[in-house]
Amino acid sequence: MADTMAAGAVPSVRLGLRENWRQFSLLLLVNAFVGGMVGLERTVVPLIGSEEFRLASTTVIASFIASFGISKAITNLISGQLADGWGRKRSLVLGWVIGLPVPFLIIWAPTWGWIIAANVLLGISQGLTWSMAVIMKIDLVGPKSRGLAVGLNECAGYLMVGITAFLTGWIASVSGALRPDPFYLGIGYAVLGLGLSALVVRDTGEHVRLEAAGHAKVEPIGFREAFVLTSFRDRNLFAACQAGLVNNLNDGMSWAIFPLFFVARGLGVEPIGVLKAVYPGVWGVLQVVTGPLSDRIGRKGLIVAGMWLQAVALVMVPLLGGFGWWLVASILLGIGTAMVYPTLLAAISDVAHPTWRARSLSIYRFWRDLGYAVGALLAGVIGDAFGLPWAIGGIGVLTFLSGAVVAVAMRESGKHPNPVPSSEDRKA
Repeated sequence: MADTMAAGAVPSVRLGLRENWRQFSLLLLVNAFVGGMVGLERTVVPLIGSEEFRLASTTVIASFIASFGISKAITNLISGQLADGWGRKRSLVLGWVIGLPVPFLIIWAPTWGWIIAANVLLGISQGLTWSMAVIMKIDLVGPKSRGLAVGLNECAGYLMVGITAFLTGWIASVSGALRPDPFYLGIGYAVLGLGLSALVVRDTGEHVRLEAAGHAKVEPIGFREAFVLTSFRDRNLFAACQAGLVNNLNDGMSWAIFPLFFVARGLGVEPIGVLKAVYPGVWGVLQVVTGPLSDRIGRKGLIVAGMWLQAVALVMVPLLGGFGWWLVASILLGIGTAMVYPTLLAAISDVAHPTWRARSLSIYRFWRDLGYAVGALLAGVIGDAFGLPWAIGGIGVLTFLSGAVVAVAMRESGKHPNPVPSSEDRKA
């Protein structure tokens, strides 16, 4: 693991939120800007496809989310290797450098292909910046407060997703145009995020070494073994990976389909922006509660209940008409996602040893964020073939089934963190 911290820069290294609150708070602010970059696209970009570029196919419109999801998933897969081999801070800065051109590309895009290219860069940027932000917070707090650390991290990111989704819809409504005004926010986010990451954030490699020193030594495992173990062999890690994929599958669907569905039913850009803001806003705020709650009551129950609540909310959207019902469904969807999102990350961290935790988290995030592409394209195909209500309801059914898989396969891990898999488990 690269040591990017200069000798003597920090007089002593300790684990804990209180001991590291300054760096933790700084990383929260950085991740808020990371979330804002995604929020730029939640309300306006699908409408750019349908209204400016006159794209008739839902699948083609959803392609920008597919490009984002695939590039982010692949970047997530290597982000753990980069974190361990090159350093957390360097990887964070690289992510911001790659994300800097995104708002400019969307503003100047003459064709839909430019939007897709911008989202490839956004996915790579998010795969590095968001991964490093959450990994570094977990490094700082140690094993006792993982749920709290992840909850605060995801709260900062997704609260800003919601705020920016509302602001872009409001700005577009006031300006009377979908471009360029809403995307000036993104330029500010990228410049501030890059500056803070390069100049103020410190690497957390020493915190990882300190935590690892307190654990029993285990045989080092390579990337291939970590991939197979995280994806398939360990039942807890498998259950978390499939739930993460389906969680972001329904999020990708809502990102692509909800604005088109609401426009078709007579809503304007501003009320669509409200609906698109409420879901990630509730999701973001409540993670401050659900993350630490999972530290106290365990992971499994929150994950199962959260997936099933998401399923109910999704089915409500096509079945119940009107802004009021859609607002209720958006709130329920946000509550369900808040129950699931930080808890899954904490569940992965419970099982993964500190020496390969970054790799295991990156593999989980690969499967999770691949769900963006799968959900957007699957919903687009169903929507083109059968209509948007069927696309939304079908994804709701898949979400319910994913919760059932967690109920059957996962063992509780939150009360006994870091049960490192035995050699028999690893060879199973």
